Amino acid sequence: MVLNKKRVAIIGSGFAGLSAASVLGKHHDVHLYEKNDTIGGRARQFSSAGFTFDMGPSWYWMPDVIERFFNNFGYQSSDFFQLKKLDPAFQMIFNEETLSVPSEWSDMEALFDTIEPGSAKQLNLFMKEAEFKYNVGVKDLVYQPGLSLSEIIRPDLIKSLFKLQVFSSFSSHVRKYFKNPKLIALMEFPILFLGAMPKQTPALYSLMNYSGLKVGTFYPMGGFSKVVDAMKHVAEENGVHIHTSSNVEEILLKDKKVSGLNIGGEIKSFDAVIGAADYHHVEQHLLPKEFRTYTENYWDKRVFAPSCLLFYMGVGKKLDKLRHHNLFFDENLDQHAKEIYESKVWPTKPLFYACCPSKTDPSVAPEGKENLFVLMPIAPGLTDTEELREEYYDKLLTRIEQYLGESVRDHVEYKKSYCVKDFESDYNAYKGNAYGLANTLMQTANLKPKIKSKKVKNLFYAGQLTTPGPGVPPSLISGQVVANQIIKELKSI
Repeated sequence: MVLNKKRVAIIGSGFAGLSAASVLGKHHDVHLYEKNDTIGGRARQFSSAGFTFDMGPSWYWMPDVIERFFNNFGYQSSDFFQLKKLDPAFQMIFNEETLSVPSEWSDMEALFDTIEPGSAKQLNLFMKEAEFKYNVGVKDLVYQPGLSLSEIIRPDLIKSLFKLQVFSSFSSHVRKYFKNPKLIALMEFPILFLGAMPKQTPALYSLMNYSGLKVGTFYPMGGFSKVVDAMKHVAEENGVHIHTSSNVEEILLKDKKVSGLNIGGEIKSFDAVIGAADYHHVEQHLLPKEFRTYTENYWDKRVFAPSCLLFYMGVGKKLDKLRHHNLFFDENLDQHAKEIYESKVWPTKPLFYACCPSKTDPSVAPEGKENLFVLMPIAPGLTDTEELREEYYDKLLTRIEQYLGESVRDHVEYKKSYCVKDFESDYNAYKGNAYGLANTLMQTANLKPKIKSKKVKNLFYAGQLTTPGPGVPPSLISGQVVANQIIKELKSI
């Protein structure tokens, strides 16, 4: 039994909010507030016309991070859901051929040697470095709160600094090992999840290649909502009170300290608050101007990961040539990346991703039909109209049909689009971003927005706009890091 329990509020029920709530629930009276009618943030799920769609995350990488979370509460992920390793892990569709990426490492080596003779040896050298970065980065650095340089200026890390390659470009790093453009595309594509161009991303993040290609690509049967359901179970078992359809309108202060929340006009008192919703929204809209750590100009100058145009489709027949994960690299990556990060316009010839989870999971589509989720990265903040959505729907479906050699649009029984305006409406996402801040050198580790307010005592932040960064595992870690920081600080009150 914990003496002197404090009341802690968490705004937002994504992976960061749920993980923070679970850790804090052991120690304090925790209330989790979600503006939508279901929890999970971007990992929400919906069903229609017999199809069940994950709304956001679909790549299950870094399984050890998620496993470690459940282990902290005496569970294994298998207590809640079945995890299936995908084989092939995914396929990359180029103009003249399709590259099927195997899950077995010996098959991966053979694939590389077939495409570029001698590259299997290079692949193993690359992965040896990537594994070292993974072990240091994911098992140590990402669990640091990012509040002091002393966290990273440690004798053991200083010795490893060169090997971590924080100041090297990911793009040049890959090209030291491989020459073939298809292998380069294969090695660079995980960086797209980090929201920056490979030339702007530190080579440190080859750790993503280790997780995705060496450890493997997985899928939780039933979809990502099974992970959310499992985390909800853990949170509630630890005493967390979850409130849906509860929009936080204001963070209340007294003497430069958190005193409570205004939730739909109802005032609730709290000793500490975590903003696990969009960091920009919490600062710029829930706090008076004089208590904001960062200015609007600061946020405008950050490099944000892309937004997305998404289509959720129920298709009334099987699509034999698609796999679970399909990356359409049949256009120029550099051009699309420049249109996202530099010119910030709607793409002329976009790359895109098509997910067909019904290839693995029969529960997400009626028998004989396919669940198809299509994602096209775009610059955040673009004008979002129904006309533009339909224009790109036609373009993307045409390319999918060209690859398949058969009609898809004539068999679409259900369709829902989702874009910038929806990210803004549902998640208060700054400029409708989908993934958070890009992991550029100047936005890595301690250079990200801080987990702790500089101007308001007992106000903290978690999620993809702070340490350690975008993605499901980092967001889940972010919640744990913040929770442990609060536990430590509330002991002194």
